[in-house]
Amino acid sequence: MIIDISQEVFSCKVYPGDPRPQMTRHLSIEKGDVCNLTEFSMCAHNGTHVDAPFHFINDGKTIDMVGLEPFVGDCFVAHHSGDVTASDANAIFEKAAMAGASQRILIAGKATVTAEAAKVFVKKKVVLLGNESQTVGPENAPMEVHLILLGAEVVLLEGIVLKNVDEGRYFLNAAPLGLGGCDGAPCRAYLIK
Repeated sequence: MIIDISQEVFSCKVYPGDPRPQMTRHLSIEKGDVCNLTEFSMCAHNGTHVDAPFHFINDGKTIDMVGLEPFVGDCFVAHHSGDVTASDANAIFEKAAMAGASQRILIAGKATVTAEAAKVFVKKKVVLLGNESQTVGPENAPMEVHLILLGAEVVLLEGIVLKNVDEGRYFLNAAPLGLGGCDGAPCRAYLIK
């Protein structure tokens, strides 16, 4: 079974202050053109997207410098609500390890990763951390959590949709678009059960 965990781009959630995605029909069969041709513009962090280290670290890797390995492979979906503490992070990691999928962890629910939890995920050598919010840390102060995770080259998968996904092990594909020199990129993320 394939489970789409991506937001639709033009109706997606947008981090406060980021530009909204926009679409223009450049050519239209209905208007006599040979084909339909769509032009669009968006922020690299709209909807379901990934963060590269360069997002918060000026000499960090851009999205095209990050290999595909972190974005594709076994993952563990954990359910949590509220702040993810260090204790919560350890418990989530232990469940993921028992399921044989501790390198990639997706957190379902209205959860905010704290700096202490981020340090646990780094220590445990998680390569990808995903969440449903448009930012992995606190929305009003995302920098500290991003610096901890991206500084350790843990890639972030933000804005995923997990409301109908049971806790457990899945195969994840969240490969980003190859946007040379960018700090992040949209992706079409899905799980295979």
